Amino acid sequence: MSSQTAPVVVGYDGSQASSAALNWAAAEAIREHTSLRIVEVFELVIVDRPSPGKVVPLAALRTARERGLEALAESVRLRHPGLRVDALLLEGPPAPALVEESAQARILVLGSRGLGGFTGMILGSVAVQVGAHAQCPVVVVPPDTLPTLHNRRRVVVGVDGSKLSAKAVDFAFEQAEALGARVVAVHAWNSPFSTYENGRGELVFDNEQVRKASEVLVAEALSGPRSDHPDIEVDVELIPGQPARALLHAAGAADLLVVGSRGRGGFTGLLLGSTSQHVLHHAHCPVAIVR
Repeated sequence: MSSQTAPVVVGYDGSQASSAALNWAAAEAIREHTSLRIVEVFELVIVDRPSPGKVVPLAALRTARERGLEALAESVRLRHPGLRVDALLLEGPPAPALVEESAQARILVLGSRGLGGFTGMILGSVAVQVGAHAQCPVVVVPPDTLPTLHNRRRVVVGVDGSKLSAKAVDFAFEQAEALGARVVAVHAWNSPFSTYENGRGELVFDNEQVRKASEVLVAEALSGPRSDHPDIEVDVELIPGQPARALLHAAGAADLLVVGSRGRGGFTGLLLGSTSQHVLHHAHCPVAIVR
């Protein structure tokens, strides 16, 4: 299945965040002229202690969930005539099931925290696991996402010169074109700065030299996407400091924040880079994780 015909897939569990994710996913499917697939993962939990009251047969419980999911899909069809909506009930642990579903998805959309989340946690473990392992871009939507004014739409993307950052930039431009938004490219660095020249890290302490190197890095990262999307307006923000903080500040009124799953400083054994995890935990707008 090509990315052009693949559906937008949204994970749904009835939580407030998953409802916000469903709304975002439906709008994305309409923008991309593709279908929407609503996926609920049914995980059977067996306990070894007796429970009072009547035991509901598993088959009856599954049937009830299927009917509820189909009713939800029908409500989306009524709100968006012409949008093809499929509903799918899967069984098993949520994260692996959604990762497997991502293989045939254009984009996978999740709420930031589901019904299984603890109130003290800002981000659910399912979102972290899926963001780290999905085979397509993952968009994580917080429950308090608010629409921005049409003429002020912004897609913020982190740029660090890595391969995953390049994929994130491409995705950001595609989203900006679909949204009618401008791109805000953010590059931040800690001092001293490592240039990674000649295949190895070389520390640079001169602030002016670091800024010039940053300007070149960002210009090179944006040159291809700018040529492919000549009508997209682009702002560049070069900020000395902690990258995650810079991205969160820039994304304060954004429609979407886009980051690679790991930047240049990431270790291959990590699920998600520290910057990606930080923005996922603290952003108030949808966050796209690109692998």
